[in-house]
Amino acid sequence: MNTPVIIPFDQGEAQLDWLELTAALEAGHLLPKAEIADTFLYRGKDTLLNRAAWIDGMGLAVKSATIFPGNAALGMPGVNGAVCLFSDRDGGLEAYIDFHLVTKWKTAGDSLLAARKLARPDSREILIVGAGTVAGTLIEAYSAAFPAARFAVWNRTRAGAERLAAKFPGVRVADDLEAAVTQADIITCATMTTAPVLRGDWLRPGQHVDLIGAYRPDMREADDTALLRSRVHVDNIDTVLGHIGELKIPLAQGVISHDHVVADYYNLSAFRRTPEDITLFKNGGGAHLDLMVSRYILDQWRTR
Repeated sequence: MNTPVIIPFDQGEAQLDWLELTAALEAGHLLPKAEIADTFLYRGKDTLLNRAAWIDGMGLAVKSATIFPGNAALGMPGVNGAVCLFSDRDGGLEAYIDFHLVTKWKTAGDSLLAARKLARPDSREILIVGAGTVAGTLIEAYSAAFPAARFAVWNRTRAGAERLAAKFPGVRVADDLEAAVTQADIITCATMTTAPVLRGDWLRPGQHVDLIGAYRPDMREADDTALLRSRVHVDNIDTVLGHIGELKIPLAQGVISHDHVVADYYNLSAFRRTPEDITLFKNGGGAHLDLMVSRYILDQWRTR
């Protein structure tokens, strides 16, 4: 019996490449569709989340996360966890992988694959809406695919945007969101808002919109007009349309129909654009993507 490897954050990340990851995600969606299941346990405000996925031909993964909001007052991380990756051949445990490593590369890699398919290759101006942890990762990821791009960041508080910009030389702070949107070729939103901050009236032909932040049924980052003016794509129809407010709400209200969603990653050939299209991608995440990213991480660990 082989001993499972342990892949910590820094050593694991040193082996990874953003463009290689998007190729691995694309290849993963050529395999049979994943079986997925999420479970939640609660104790007051504390949560244990388990996300499981099985892809025939790739293996199994269980991503466990503990979410303890009170840890912040103790100077401790509020989110902890790990990913267990299992063999598709015999079910044996192959690796323990740092939770934050998988989440970081899954979240930005998900959006980057869509941008490589839907954004104009000559995109030069990228606007990041929100200045949290994900925003910094987006700068890293998008820089790999759009090396000549310039970045701007807008945040509800300028101080947050300034802190992010200080970590990445050349990133400028935007004070006027509407003006920043009109100037951008790619707009990527990673906020915790429940009410839309991105207005469709601000968009112009040729832009690509990437929505990451909304993950609950009551959360949205873009308004109805943005959806109606765009060719809408998602990472997984099954895990987004009925579960995340970004599309669940306008579908329930009759603003759009299911046919308005062009495709998900299981139909990547439909991820295309004309020069005048506004394309919009909803990044919903999902355990199947955690599995694909975990397999990529382990493959790189073994190779390099």
